[in-house]
Amino acid sequence: MRKVLIANRGEIALRIIRACKELNIKTILIYSEADKGSKLLSLADYSINVGPSLSTLSYLNKESILSACILHNVDGVHPGYGFLSENYYFSKLCENLNIKFIGPNAEVIKLMGDKSSARNVAIKAGVPVIPGSSSTVINPYLGLEIAKRVGFPVIIKANGGGGGKGMRLVLSKKTFFKDFYSASNEAFKAFSDGRVYIEKYIKDPRHIEVQVIGDYKGNIVHLWERDCSVQRKYQKVIEEGPCFFINKKTRYRLTEAALAISRECKYSNAGTVEFLVNECGKFFFIEMNTRLQVEHGVTELATGVDIVKEQIRVSCGNKLSVSQKNIKILNHVIECRVNAEEPLNKFYPSPGSIKFYIPSGGPNIRVETHIYTGYKIPPYYDSMLMKVLAYSPTRYGCIRSLVRALSELKIGGVRTNINFCIKILKSNTFIFKGFTTNYIDSS
Repeated sequence: MRKVLIANRGEIALRIIRACKELNIKTILIYSEADKGSKLLSLADYSINVGPSLSTLSYLNKESILSACILHNVDGVHPGYGFLSENYYFSKLCENLNIKFIGPNAEVIKLMGDKSSARNVAIKAGVPVIPGSSSTVINPYLGLEIAKRVGFPVIIKANGGGGGKGMRLVLSKKTFFKDFYSASNEAFKAFSDGRVYIEKYIKDPRHIEVQVIGDYKGNIVHLWERDCSVQRKYQKVIEEGPCFFINKKTRYRLTEAALAISRECKYSNAGTVEFLVNECGKFFFIEMNTRLQVEHGVTELATGVDIVKEQIRVSCGNKLSVSQKNIKILNHVIECRVNAEEPLNKFYPSPGSIKFYIPSGGPNIRVETHIYTGYKIPPYYDSMLMKVLAYSPTRYGCIRSLVRALSELKIGGVRTNINFCIKILKSNTFIFKGFTTNYIDSS
């Protein structure tokens, strides 16, 4: 692979640029009108404007991005996360143009991107799923019958996507129809797919995900698990690995379940199999993300495996450079997502210009960011500014390093959630028990 187009922006675009440079691969970075002044563009070998500021007209503009691919005669496209990273049609178009889509093949994206079909894959693999609808639901009256059968409360979820969009908690049948239409309409706006499915609501679970990666020669391995339970409105805030509250037996069963699902769908490249785990250690499959995760750095620091480089090598047809017996947990790792938002004002986004930026660093710290003093945060995209990660042989040492690093970090001109993250890390609940997915919202 000689040239890779990066169909993304921000910190993940920079992460991919760095991996490509170390593999002697030229990079082409796309950008919108809102990002045209970013210094990030100078770090790629080439950059090309693909449209106006709105993501629907630029970073989601398949035709414009593929035109850029053809113009620059690229060998591959790395979609990063978000945007087109799990878009079946974009992946298929890349395949039709003989351009390597750095991710799983289009048919697997389609299969596992459809939540109801992914659920059926898990059932075939012998992995427990949450009681609920066996297929997507369009008719609200049918949905109500399913909800009555599994028992309230239930969760209504979008079939075609995640991230909390198109998701509603329904406590009783009184609000079912209102919540059903609300979830379906939001799902259609976000994913152009108004279909939903219904699951039994599990109270106070942990959200545990297993990182997998496979090649095109039939090899698939897991890179252990991450705990993503610290969430606000289904959006992850803090991630860590390994998960400190599960025992060896549960860890083994979780990772084996993730591999079973991956083998059942003939998965290749990087992906994440997600589970809910209750207080008794019983787990249920919820979905598979067929892309690189925001929090992939947690696993990289925990295992020493460079997931982004591995993705690129696998897409070139190479065999995995790691085997399961050689993948060990080397460190405990915790990551905080630093966002431009106002925690005291319902976490409202805080776009604007960064007046000053004093980065954090020091021993056992990794920072992934694209910002700098003078950077203008556009109002059109996700509010994440950076990820700050700490690693240590012990969990407590990891917490201490991360609190220190966040305390050093200074970002002026916009509001951030830095102090909010520090408060979580210092809390007795986080230190001694760990959060459940509902803890922040219920507090």
